[in-house]
Amino acid sequence: MAAEIRLFPCLTDNFGYLIHDPATKATASIDAPEAAPVIKALEREGWTLTDILITHHHGDHVGGVAELKQKYGCRVVAPRDKAAKIADVDLRAGQGDVVKVGGLLARVLETPGHTLDHISYVFDSEKALFAADTLFSIGCGRVFEGDYPMMWDSLLKLRALPDDFKLYCGHEYTASNVKFALTVEPDNAALQARAEEVTRLRAENKPTIPTLLGDEKKANVFLRADEPSVAASLRMKGADAAAVFGELRERKNKS
Repeated sequence: MAAEIRLFPCLTDNFGYLIHDPATKATASIDAPEAAPVIKALEREGWTLTDILITHHHGDHVGGVAELKQKYGCRVVAPRDKAAKIADVDLRAGQGDVVKVGGLLARVLETPGHTLDHISYVFDSEKALFAADTLFSIGCGRVFEGDYPMMWDSLLKLRALPDDFKLYCGHEYTASNVKFALTVEPDNAALQARAEEVTRLRAENKPTIPTLLGDEKKANVFLRADEPSVAASLRMKGADAAAVFGELRERKNKS
């Protein structure tokens, strides 16, 4: 039986996610921005929380962990990097590790840049990528703790996944990301199509997530920093891709 994935809003613009294994009844929350929406989603589905898979230490991703741990006695999986303090951790995971949620297997990718401890979870059988704040639809996370080459390497790691994987990210930022991307690639047909889709979805108060990784590769300018046309648009013809990425991120920071 295929895994079931549920998406719901948390805080002001975070996404909450549950992934459920029907065969074993195991259910994981990907991060825990706050407890109440997670509990509400679990009760609506009739599921019991068995695991929390944390991507990084920021408060808007771990704020609900303590309450959920107390209520369900669930296992808390967190990044291997212990420099960032995360409470109630039962298991540390890093690059190449596989975390089991019932019969489901989550492959761990270390994707630092936004934070040094950031990891992403790849459910290969479900063709699902939970990238939190490393990769957004038509965007990427701010680089707070790492540097631009580090973040570019992390994005390349995610870009290497198959086109038919679905991206589940940490925030509903797609509309603002599209607005910025169009200033760099106004003639990108895939981006124009995504812009129309996002406008429609937001007008209907629907989430813009999940999105296919193949579509992101065509429309997300941050995944296209090694495209000569992107460098040319920034007047950086011949520049290193990490430098082009850094310029893109600096411009987005100011937009």
